[in-house]
This record gives sequence, structure tokens and C-alpha cells, in this order.
Amino acid sequence: MDSPTIALLLLLLAFAASLPSTEAAAYGRPSEMAARRIPTTLNGPFRPVTRRLDPSLRRGSDDLPIDHPRLARKVRPPFPEQIALAASYSPSSIWVSWITGDAQIGTNVTPADPSTVASEVWYGEESGKYSFLERGTATVYSQLYPFKGLLNYTSGVIHHVRLQGLKTATRYYYKCGDSSLMALSKEHSFVTLPACAPRYPHRIAVIGDLGLTGGKGAACFSCAFPDAPIRETYQPRWDAWGRFMEPVISKIPMMVIEGNHEIEPQVDGMTFKSYLARFAVPSQESGSNSNFYYSFNAGGVHFIMLGAYVDYNMTGAQYAWLRRDLHRVNRQVTPWVVAAWHPPWYNSYSSHYQEFECMRQEMEGLLYDYGVDIVFSGHVHAYERMNRVFNYALDPCGPVYITVGDGGNIEKVDVDFADDIGKCPSESDNIPEYGGVCHLNFTSGPAKGKFCWETQPEWSAFRESSFGHGILEVKNSTYALWTWHRNQDAYKESRKGDQIYIVRQPELCLMKGGKITTEAIQQLSYPYAPQP
Repeated sequence: MDSPTIALLLLLLAFAASLPSTEAAAYGRPSEMAARRIPTTLNGPFRPVTRRLDPSLRRGSDDLPIDHPRLARKVRPPFPEQIALAASYSPSSIWVSWITGDAQIGTNVTPADPSTVASEVWYGEESGKYSFLERGTATVYSQLYPFKGLLNYTSGVIHHVRLQGLKTATRYYYKCGDSSLMALSKEHSFVTLPACAPRYPHRIAVIGDLGLTGGKGAACFSCAFPDAPIRETYQPRWDAWGRFMEPVISKIPMMVIEGNHEIEPQVDGMTFKSYLARFAVPSQESGSNSNFYYSFNAGGVHFIMLGAYVDYNMTGAQYAWLRRDLHRVNRQVTPWVVAAWHPPWYNSYSSHYQEFECMRQEMEGLLYDYGVDIVFSGHVHAYERMNRVFNYALDPCGPVYITVGDGGNIEKVDVDFADDIGKCPSESDNIPEYGGVCHLNFTSGPAKGKFCWETQPEWSAFRESSFGHGILEVKNSTYALWTWHRNQDAYKESRKGDQIYIVRQPELCLMKGGKITTEAIQQLSYPYAPQP
């Protein structure tokens, strides 16, 4: 059966323990940038550039069928499968998750008893020697449908264990499972994240709207049922995806934030059951107490993951938490602040145009006042990088917003732009699944009085309709290299879809009491620069 894509925005964090901080700092020097001819945001703002879909490429994707060997269970119960890592708030901690037992599908399903199998992680600094043991918690969840013909689902036992007191930037070896049942996994290893600047994660992969759908057809397998929730997914796809990802995420921490496809409504109005049960995130450690939004540190980078499908109003809990979280970041210790959430605020595609304008109006000022450096989003199935912007105006102290919802899925890559003739959405289009509608006409600039620009907006530096993924490499306290790789470029050496150094200017974009000063902004010259 067909099912919708996974809409998560993912951050995969890899740290090379052998990379000295002095070597990392050497990257981003002007001589290297000149030799490689990589532009920087100091050259901006750039004149808008559009690269349309290559007509030789497919717009959609054909994915692995559910019975493909790569999606099959590799171990028998009660051995662990779908093993995954997630960062904790502090680099001295890490989460280990896995699943044991069989999921059940049928009209009447009985959840497994999580107490029948232990949640243990045995670990140490030497391969084959596990000096430490940590225990955690286990849970199950069910997806129950009030529609005739849809079979219910209940998961296997989902385990989460938090390892604490780890050395930073250190390799650990581990096994997980239940030692009393002689059911431990094979050995895996990971490297903990660095403690603070001047050390940084070596590479951060950013991927949104990746898909594992199982063929061509409808975006959800229950869409044939007139009253079925359109965002409902075929739950065995979660298990298949966990098996597919395990070779990577059992070694590298994966951080997620919910998207629209994770809403998955079921009986009694319940939503997000799979997302909340399957993923361990540092919500309590970061003080949010909600898996829908949280933060964590990775060396000299503070990451903030925000929820677009829960209350984001200024009077709500998420906004209050965000203010506290931003206020406690010491930019001398943690120079970079990177935020991520699923739907973009700045978007010049027709798809999802101004869909989450309400969230922007509520939260953008707070992120700006505290000098957030980069924002990643997905949702739009294409790529777009913005010039530095605040409140739809070019601003040298605004974040660099990047949309990477081009992970590849059955819903096809987005190709229409809101400034194309006849492609401007009506103000009744693009209604969000959560929150209000705040569509607006622009009050200044070339699009004054209009809902859409007639040309590519000046805040949109580069956009392309293509599938791909991004890599962020933080070099030092002021330079970070962003590279967007298109899928088709995997077959062409030394090709990059988009590449730029994102440069912080803390000496100019100074903050007083959490607010960027007007004097700092006036010192900056921000004319158009030619697109390299």
C-alpha cells in the first residue's frame, strides 16, 4: 500500500575526534576562500537567481517496496532493531533508542507489555569492554482508526536510554538490549560531540521531507476512504524506515522535529502518537518538557528546534521557553545559534506560500533580537536560500533562512513559483494544519500592495527545483561553510548545487539586553553584490 512521506526535518551530527581545532580554524581563511572561489554572505545580498527543474529528471521518486530486503528485519525477537542515537542537551550525554518484538496489525490488537523486556545499554571506551551499564524506559503505542476497512496497529516495544557523564569528543562502544534474555545487539560505536568552542561538529547533514513510500500512487494509503484523515500513514513504514536508517543513525546522532505528516490523527482526536513514542529528544534536559520543541548544544553551536504544529503565540509556553533558552546562551562559549522547524517563513514557491505567516509574525522578532544566525526548514519540496532578511526587508543582521525540503518523496518536487504568471496562490490557498491564517499584502518594496511579487523576491538569493541535501561545516566562531548537494550531482565529480560561507559579524550585529542595536545595523553597508 502507498503511504505519505516522512515530513521530518533531520539534523545528522558527525564529529571527527581526530580533527584538531587549529585545523578547523584554518578553514575559512581569506586565502583559502579566494583559491576555491567560494562566495560569502559578506558579498551579499545577491541578486536573485532561479534554476528551474532539469526536464531530463523525474519530478517524483520510486521508492523501495515494503518487502524489499533492505527494509526487512535483520534480527529475531527479542534482539534489538532500529537502533538510533540522539544528542542530549549536553555533549556529555547521548540517547540510545531501539525496538524489540513484533508490531501487530489487525482489527483487534493487544499492545505488548513493555515490562517484559529490559532497556539496557552496556558501553565503554574500548571495543569489546563494556565497563558501564545504563538502564532506561520502554513504551508502546497504537494507531487506531474509526474507519471500516482500516486495520489497527500496535508497535513493538520502544526503548530509550540516556547515557550520562560521558567524556566529550570521545569514541564509545556499546551494545543495547536485555542481558537477562541473552539478547544484546552487536557492537556499535559513536563519538560524543565536543564540549564548546573552539571545537565544533565536523559536519552537520540537514535533510527535510525525505520519503520512504513504496511505489507510485496516492499520497496516503487510506485516501480511498472518503472520511479518512489525509495525514494518516501506514505504520509499518515507520518500522521499515527505522531499519533503513539504522546503519547511519546507530553511529551518528539524528535530531528530528515534527512536520505535518506526523500529525496522523486517529480515534479520540489523538495525534503525533508515532512521533512522540519513537524519537528521544532532549526536551526535559533543555527545559521545554515537550517533544515538539527543544534545544541542545554541539560544541560551539546551540541548536533550537521549534514546533509549528503546537501553540507558538507570544502568550504560549513555547514562546516563553524560547525566550528563556535564547537568553541563557553565552555567545562567548557558544558563538553560533542555529534554529530549525518544518514549514518555512520565507518561501517564494507557490506551494505553502505564506502558509505559516502567523508563526513568523509571532516569533521572528525574538529570533532576530537574539541574533540567530541560520534557520533551516523543509515542507516545500525544493531548495531555496535567502539573503539575510528580517520582516521581508533585506537586513545584514537577519538570519540566513534556508529551505531544504528536497529530501525526495512521492509528492514530487515543487516547480511553480509564486511570481510566475498565473501561479500566485489566492489568499484562500495554503491553509495550515495548525494555527491561524495571516496572509498579507506587502506594505513596502517592489511588491507593495500585492500578495505576490512579480519577479523573484529580493530576499530570495537562490532557488532550484531539485532533490538534494545540505551539509553545514562550522569552521570557527565566525565562518561556516554551507553546501547543498543535488541528487544528480552524485554522478558528476566536484559539482555543488549551491555553496557559500555564512559569516557572523558579532562586532557589528551587537546585542544589548537581547536586542540588536540600531547603531550596529547602520554601520553595515549592504548593497547588492553580483552572483558568483
